[in-house]
Amino acid sequence: MKPLQRILSFAKPHQNYLFGSIFFNLLYSVLQIFSIVTMLPILRILFKLDKEVDTSKVPVYSGRFADYFGYLKDTAYYKIQMNINEYGAIQVLAVLCGITGTAFLLRNLFRYLGAYFLVNYRVGITKDLRTAMYNKFLKLPVSFFTEQRKGDMMSRISNDIGAVEGGIMGSLVDILNSPFMIISSLVTLFILSPKLTLFSLLVFPVMGWLISFVGKSLKRKATAAQEELGNLFSLVDETLKSSKVIKIFNADKILKNRFNHTTYNWQKYAIGMSRRRELASPMSEFLGSVTILIITWYAGTEIINGTNKDPVTFLAFIGVFFQILDPAKKLSNAISAIQGGMASLDRVSEVLDYDLKVDEAENPVEISTLKDKIEFKNIGFYYDKDNVILKNFNLTIPKGKTIALVGQSGSGKTTIANLLARFYDVSEGEILVDGINIKDLKVQDYRNLLGMVTQESVLFNDSVFNNILMGKPDATEAEVISAAKIANAHQFIENLPEKYFTNIGDDGNKLSGGQKQRVSIARAVLKNPPIMILDEATSALDTESERSVQDALEKMMENRTSLVIAHRLSTIQKADLIVVMERGEIVEQGTHQELFEKNGVYRKLVELQNFG
Repeated sequence: MKPLQRILSFAKPHQNYLFGSIFFNLLYSVLQIFSIVTMLPILRILFKLDKEVDTSKVPVYSGRFADYFGYLKDTAYYKIQMNINEYGAIQVLAVLCGITGTAFLLRNLFRYLGAYFLVNYRVGITKDLRTAMYNKFLKLPVSFFTEQRKGDMMSRISNDIGAVEGGIMGSLVDILNSPFMIISSLVTLFILSPKLTLFSLLVFPVMGWLISFVGKSLKRKATAAQEELGNLFSLVDETLKSSKVIKIFNADKILKNRFNHTTYNWQKYAIGMSRRRELASPMSEFLGSVTILIITWYAGTEIINGTNKDPVTFLAFIGVFFQILDPAKKLSNAISAIQGGMASLDRVSEVLDYDLKVDEAENPVEISTLKDKIEFKNIGFYYDKDNVILKNFNLTIPKGKTIALVGQSGSGKTTIANLLARFYDVSEGEILVDGINIKDLKVQDYRNLLGMVTQESVLFNDSVFNNILMGKPDATEAEVISAAKIANAHQFIENLPEKYFTNIGDDGNKLSGGQKQRVSIARAVLKNPPIMILDEATSALDTESERSVQDALEKMMENRTSLVIAHRLSTIQKADLIVVMERGEIVEQGTHQELFEKNGVYRKLVELQNFG
């Protein structure tokens, strides 16, 4: 999706706020011109030029459009002069000052209302944009997060969206209002003095070219600055998660150097971006000031030479022209800000437009349970054809059976689990559930059939209760406690300060490894899925914790279809079938006793672990 289309799609629900802001800003612009124009008769009275108005005859409109504005001006002066003749100059001056004061009051009120509606518009779009990005994070495949840095994603959802809000959203009203303000001011200037207005037009093409040049350069610098900010967030994320390693290896100097290098690059790009952005306003102001000086010189020579006998009009002209400078500055600043914001919008769009890769069929098949079996048929998987991870993999997992995958690291065991969970799609072959290709199943329904316990327990900074509840959000407290008992977790949970409602900290770090794993198992038990995937669920635990967790796993796997990836072979003796893998292929399969007696690869793995 193109950047402009994306902004418009997010802006649509909030467009009433934008229209309200534009409406009041337009009123502000009109009153800004009006408040200056109303100074004309005041100046005429002060400089005692009112005697020049001929009150002997009423102004008549010739019917030509070119004369209409002159007719309005003459009519206004005629009526003011008539009022001066009747009520006196001082009283008319007071009324005119009151009108001008009211115009200034309304002008600033409308300016506030324009900003008031714009705040709702900007914040609303920013919220929707962040929500869309977070929802995309939830949908993105696992492969995305292995390729991207988490810190960079944090930077995109915070800093980049913030830059879109400040750069693009904050500039839309100026982009719409400033041209109107400039055009209305130019029309007023033409009415006051066509000759002087022609001089003022000379500067605009030069100003436009310079703004365009600065804007293109600004976008390049902004992109580089945001990328370096993403690198900085990633480095901070790694530092916070690796504090023990950093301290034990005295690696703080290495990390400092990396951080300093990243912040130096960010500083370089940010300074370049800010310098170019700050250049826009003084540049436009300087060009406007030069134009005013040219106009002053031209008009001044006419006044001195006596060819121009209406200095008040000249003063009003200068006053109105000064009104152009502010919207011109705002326009140039807005263009610069949008260029900077576009760089961030490109980074946000990169995530929002990311191909999910794991696609759902147009008319997916609904599924509610496993009836018969899971089949892997001629499975092949690779990221690129020169790096084949699985080839010719065939396996059948009957309902209610436990199948264990064993083998050395890199043999493809975890890849099988990831393919079954559909974190990735197979490169060749097909995975069938009750004879249906999992690609044809409704993804959400299919994943409802699955439970998973991995080597690294994934817990959230919340209470024990809420972490377990994630397996079944509508579960009762009794069901949660029952799941914890099956997972051998109830006893240690009861000893926590607030029992089930104790907060377990970031990544559950207030718990031991065995305790975290049992909470993860309780979560899977509560979900009660027909298919369970266990990816080296006990390999990171000490012997005592392993016994507790293994006992919990065996309870959980009773009468359940299970795929177990085992590092410690002592945990899979009771499996219905053990599959031995090497380099992405099956080399042996059978029960523990059959494989041990075969005296092949499996027996060597067992002997290496001193298990007989």
